[in-house]
Amino acid sequence: MNRLQVARITKGIIDFMFYAGILVCLTLPISLRYLGTYFPHYKIFYIPMLILFLISGMLSILIIQELRSIFRTVLNEDCFVKENVKSLRRMGNYSFCIAAVSAVRLLIVVTPATLVIILVFIIAGLFSKVLTDVFDQAVTYKLENDLTI
Repeated sequence: MNRLQVARITKGIIDFMFYAGILVCLTLPISLRYLGTYFPHYKIFYIPMLILFLISGMLSILIIQELRSIFRTVLNEDCFVKENVKSLRRMGNYSFCIAAVSAVRLLIVVTPATLVIILVFIIAGLFSKVLTDVFDQAVTYKLENDLTI
């Protein structure tokens, strides 16, 4: 399997995640009520949890949307463009926002999973910011190289 096929498969998975994420966000009020029968803190703090999960879900969908945008350029074999730099920057910002929203969730209920989520999204945010700088430099080199040809 060549790298273009891998990119197409990955793009398909990301597209599925995008639409599944929208579906999850739309059904969240019902899902959270159902979970409240098994986990009391979801029932007790229904409205705050619903708001926090909706915000996190929407930010996650925005991250996936940016990934979809990046993969379009990969499939077009032109990935070193300023749009990808902007997408990576936004993905980092969204990741930090998810970490912050999850930190607010700690005020309601402290779980090890929430702590892991905060750590994962802080690392993802930092990773995106570093990739932003790398891509920005690569785009600059590419543009300079294109001008010399």
